Amino acid sequence: MSLSDAIPALLVLADGTSYRGWSFGAIGTTIGEVVFNTGMTGYQEVLTDPSYCGQIVLFTYPELGNTGVNPLDEESDRPQVRGAIARNICHRPSNWRSTQSLSDYLKQHQIPGIYGIDTRALTRKIRNFGAMNGGISTSILDENELLEQIQTAPNMEGLNLVREVTTQSVYEWSDPTTAVWEFNPKCKSDSKNSFTVVALDFGVKRNILRRLASYGCRVVVVPATTSAEEILKYNPDGIFLSNGPGDPATVLEGIATTKALLEAEKPMFGICMGHQILGHALGAETFKLKFGHRGLNQPAGLTEKIEITSQNHSFAINPDSLPTSQVEVSHLNLNDRTVAGVRHKQLPVFSVQYHPEASPGPHDADYLFEQFVEEMSKARQSQTANVC
Repeated sequence: MSLSDAIPALLVLADGTSYRGWSFGAIGTTIGEVVFNTGMTGYQEVLTDPSYCGQIVLFTYPELGNTGVNPLDEESDRPQVRGAIARNICHRPSNWRSTQSLSDYLKQHQIPGIYGIDTRALTRKIRNFGAMNGGISTSILDENELLEQIQTAPNMEGLNLVREVTTQSVYEWSDPTTAVWEFNPKCKSDSKNSFTVVALDFGVKRNILRRLASYGCRVVVVPATTSAEEILKYNPDGIFLSNGPGDPATVLEGIATTKALLEAEKPMFGICMGHQILGHALGAETFKLKFGHRGLNQPAGLTEKIEITSQNHSFAINPDSLPTSQVEVSHLNLNDRTVAGVRHKQLPVFSVQYHPEASPGPHDADYLFEQFVEEMSKARQSQTANVC
């Protein structure tokens, strides 16, 4: 596409800063929290990750769209972002798996984007002043007029977005990671010895469900509003708390359900939002980070072993609020020392602030799914011994 055919677009931040560029994707106006992602790959997984609901994602990698999009790489059934920001866009993808260009894909789903702006300057702005609301528009090209609309939008802190992305009905997931993409030879799905896992859906990614299935789990996905009583009717071997968007402190039903499920003393594993909700259920508090962690190379660990992890979150557990008699910190984000993982001292319950399914990202933390299965195996053996 030549610039003579490009449609002008305007980006305005809540503090009045403005950037002029060109439109890709849908035309119109969109408003959300502007955040940046430092990953060099996986833009389709990012765009379709429900954890990005309510946000406009700035990609720091200088060009998007080279590999197009395809249905197999979607983390949900549609893009979840409010908008996208890029330095440059490739309108003619070159990849054998591509079925559609990125621009056409976003246009199909009514997601506006802007390119041709100084994304490094914008990233530095967010790092210095924090994530803030912003708007992209092709129809409102006056900065003050667009700013007025942005200033009426709610802030991410205090916003419950789980209700927008959770499933509306119960379903089972049985598809493992496709054989050609399987990277762990230990994964052997065994239907005879499978474990039933109930996944509380706060905005779950498909590749998380695939990893659970790859480790031999029968996964029952339930809405975020499902009660502990309903969940326990499935007689699950384990409970999984998924990732998701928004402020975890506002997901009151999920916190109450998790607290009730802890009394059942079943193995429990939480990721991202699930990690934060577990923290609240255990009596801890969360706080909003200045600009969050979004990328594929976040180091996490505690003493000897370091994992390079994929992360996407705005909130973190306040370590001073953790009940240390019950819970210990298992991982720290080694960039800023925020809590990246917790483990219960008495119960088979643990969680991490990152995405061990690594879609996209490194596979360092895939062992956590195996650890979850081992806890379920121990619990089953204990039950069998007690019966005998």
